[in-house]
Formats: sequence, structure tokens, C-alpha cells
Amino acid sequence: MTVATPSDRAIVMSRDFAAPRALVFAAWTEPDLVRRWYGAHGWDVVAAEIDLRVGGAWRFVWRGPDGAGMAAGGVYREIDPPARLVYTEAFDDAWYPGRAVVAHDLTERDGTTTLSTTFLFESKRIRDLVIESPMARGVAEGYDRLDTVLREP
Repeated sequence: MTVATPSDRAIVMSRDFAAPRALVFAAWTEPDLVRRWYGAHGWDVVAAEIDLRVGGAWRFVWRGPDGAGMAAGGVYREIDPPARLVYTEAFDDAWYPGRAVVAHDLTERDGTTTLSTTFLFESKRIRDLVIESPMARGVAEGYDRLDTVLREP
């Protein structure tokens, strides 16, 4: 996974997957698939609610080590299967202030899908706070889990 900061409010994380982009898109939008991979090692989605329409809401709840919990949700802003998905994101117990806008762009070439995710934060200070957190490690671990799910029959 690559991580870049193309502007003072944005983080872009990209990774290639040996799977068709329709399947990678589905992994973000189908609750049964989300529950199988989304989260760092040791963190499992125990509830995934998805109302996949512009203006529809999503909400995920995780359980982690020693009974720790975390929840986040947001609203879908743009849905263009299987090329693009845009939504807001905010955590119940916010570890960064405010909301982010998250945009997933998926391109496919020769059976490989590149997932490029842009996180746009409300300020440079918040972006820097997120960069200094273990978020990139957690996303990378989640993407490793996704890669395993995508390879399953």
C-alpha cells in the first residue's frame, strides 16, 4: 500500500488487488463482505448497516482486543459502481475531530484492480493528526484481510 499527502488536507492510500473491480467495489458495499475483512488485525466488524443510495447512511461496529469497541458511520454522497464510491465518515468516539470525506476510485487493468482512497479532512491539523496515528497500519492490515477474501472461491 502506498500513502501520499497530495494536499494539506488530504491523504491518499492506494493498493492493487488481483480481482475484478466489481468484486472490490462489492467488498465496500455488501454487509456480508464488509464483515469478513474490514478492520485491522484483531478488530472484527460485528455489525454492518448499508443503505447504498445517495443520501443513504452506513454504520459499522467493530469489536477488538480485550472487548474494546469502535463504531463509525456516515452518508453516501456519490455511487458509481464499480468505479467510484464517496461518503462521509465520523467515529462515535472521535479519535480525530470532525468528519472526513472518503472517496474510493477503482480502476481495472488485466484483472488487477487499483483501489485509490482519498481521505479529505477539515484542516491540515486534523490531517497531520491522522498521519501521526496508526491509521495507515490499520488500513494496510485491513487490505491484507481484503486480499485474502478476494482470493477465496
